[in-house]
Amino acid sequence: MTYTRFFLSSVAAAALMTPVLSSVAVAQSASPGAVIELEPIVIKGKDALSTAELLEEKMQNVPLAADVVGREDYATAPSPTLAEALKFSPGVVVQEFFGGHDQPRLQIRGSGLQQNPTERGIIVLQDGMPINRADGTFVVGLAAPSQAEAIEVWRGASANRLGASVMGGALNFISSTADTRPGSTLSFGAGSFDSYSAKGSHAIDYGNLSALFRFDLSTSDGERDYNGSDRRIYGGNLSYDWGNGVVTQVFLSHAKLDFDVPGPLSLEDLNSDYTVINQNPMLGAANGNGTGIGPNVVRDQPGRETEQTLIGSRTTFENGAHRYDVGVSYSQTDDEFTFPIAHGVRVTDGWDTNLMARYAYVPDAYELPLVELTANYAYGEADRDYYENSGGNRGAQFGQNEFEASTLSVYAGANVPIGINWLLTPSLSYTRATRDNEDLWGNGSDFENTYDGWSPSLSLRWKPNGDQTAWVSVARSFDAPTSDDLISPVGGNVNTSPTTVQAADLDAQIADTIEIGWRGRIGAFGWDAVAYHAEIENEFLLLNTSSGVPYTTNAGETVHNGLELGLSGEFSPVLRGRLAYTWQDFHFDNDATRGDNQLAGAPEHLLTAGLEWDVMEDLTLSGTVTWRDKMPVDNMNTTWADDAVLLDLGARWRVSDMVELVAEVTNVTDETYASAVVANDILSYANQAVFIPGSGRAVFIGTNFSF
Repeated sequence: MTYTRFFLSSVAAAALMTPVLSSVAVAQSASPGAVIELEPIVIKGKDALSTAELLEEKMQNVPLAADVVGREDYATAPSPTLAEALKFSPGVVVQEFFGGHDQPRLQIRGSGLQQNPTERGIIVLQDGMPINRADGTFVVGLAAPSQAEAIEVWRGASANRLGASVMGGALNFISSTADTRPGSTLSFGAGSFDSYSAKGSHAIDYGNLSALFRFDLSTSDGERDYNGSDRRIYGGNLSYDWGNGVVTQVFLSHAKLDFDVPGPLSLEDLNSDYTVINQNPMLGAANGNGTGIGPNVVRDQPGRETEQTLIGSRTTFENGAHRYDVGVSYSQTDDEFTFPIAHGVRVTDGWDTNLMARYAYVPDAYELPLVELTANYAYGEADRDYYENSGGNRGAQFGQNEFEASTLSVYAGANVPIGINWLLTPSLSYTRATRDNEDLWGNGSDFENTYDGWSPSLSLRWKPNGDQTAWVSVARSFDAPTSDDLISPVGGNVNTSPTTVQAADLDAQIADTIEIGWRGRIGAFGWDAVAYHAEIENEFLLLNTSSGVPYTTNAGETVHNGLELGLSGEFSPVLRGRLAYTWQDFHFDNDATRGDNQLAGAPEHLLTAGLEWDVMEDLTLSGTVTWRDKMPVDNMNTTWADDAVLLDLGARWRVSDMVELVAEVTNVTDETYASAVVANDILSYANQAVFIPGSGRAVFIGTNFSF
């Protein structure tokens, strides 16, 4: 292992050394055939197109489900969460965990639906460069929308060309750069629950060389007891235009995340006082402060501390119609997750590297690459120690493992014109994943697993005019299990610690999806509508026993149906509106035990509608209404979380060219609701603590300075 690490680290260092000597930063898209474009900024006032709007124009021709979110879409939030940033992205469902920068549940088309926290099912990219760990996992709480100029959302098979054959797709966080945020910025925020934030950036530009350095700090005590969170992110990017169509960007970040887990509640506690925390659990009997069967938060003090350093580089070359794109990233992650006593304390220290290469052939007459090739390779190692939870600290050790993981993904695709308005897009992906574990504690959990599969796809696109695109596609996805899917502590319950760790025998998840879509614009109004039907074999289900012990299993056959609808329009020069609607029908298919029941954790309907009103030239008011349908708590559909309607209000006042004031009020009506649930196969007790409370009414204000 030492030699492997030294070799791959040396490759990463060599690839990074030259770019570090020079650089200039720009938004790096993951669109087909995209290259790094260093173009001068032209200030045109409020009518200037944002990065997201420019990327959206380029995305119009893509014959698959995709959209772009710009930082202007969540500008009223001093310290935006992932849920706030992606609320107008149809098909993307983000369920808040405990209200701060912690670990929201993120899923696209049900991929990773029942994981808590979300750790797989989506490929995460930084400036077009994959940054998942080698086994496919990621730490969702480290995603910082406030540091992104835009977020590209590639749903389903649209992400295959990025080396992502997973069912959910990919998110590409495009960094702000010296081009998009010139000069210096400084922002401060404060609000309810003793929440404070500060962030800033400084850009330098020396012609072909530029750089942007940034920081992002946030802290909150949270609404409930034992609900604090603290996140600190430092980083930046450098770019350099070498001339002759060669551009390099380097990015570097160090993030530290620390948060408490106040835990779920029973339905009774949720409705009577959602700010309490569960304690004194006794199976089959009432408890003290909190009546639910579940974790004793006061005793166990669950929480998570994660620290990650990430460095990466991406270089693009243009030679006539030929476009080349190569990149490398390296990350070091230290993670201590203190679960309730039933699961114990999980300590993981590891490193991972990603190598990426893409090629596109784009003749002048073509809007999309005629040919596109991609290869990604990720390799990583991690040391894992398991301890009993002793009052929130490490107790006696009961497990020690050493993980190795690798994932190779290759893609070949073409965009073949078959008429004036028609385009045929065939493609083929191959994925090979290895997941190895050496049990150093003698628990017998060793495994050496290999998963491989092909993912073909075929799409037919029709463009009736320059402003509209319609398509139909069929595609297969392939998801290999993560290391955490394959191993878990066993032998504990809400009052006793685990005794050992146990490996699971899991198959890869395979889905065949039919998709039909239509996007376009007529005048000031635009739409993006996608419907899909997916038949899945071996869907990963992360469930919890009545004693609070999580485990992963394969389902039999399941079906995911969905509708993703986005609408936008300008009703007048001063009034704009947006709508995002997601319909989800995720169910078992004639399961021997569960029949055709709905999968736990997925609301059937999710609707977000928003308005922006320019009251005067420098003052904008906004309002957003979100309706979330009821959702099943268990796969047997015996218990459901009620539906909820939330109202948020915001304001932006541009005091001058240098100063802007922002404010927002979330959950204006102080609705009591469950933002998410702890998925179970069946609830064994009526008073089981499985409802994660959403935050009550909160007020936040902020000041943005630009120099």
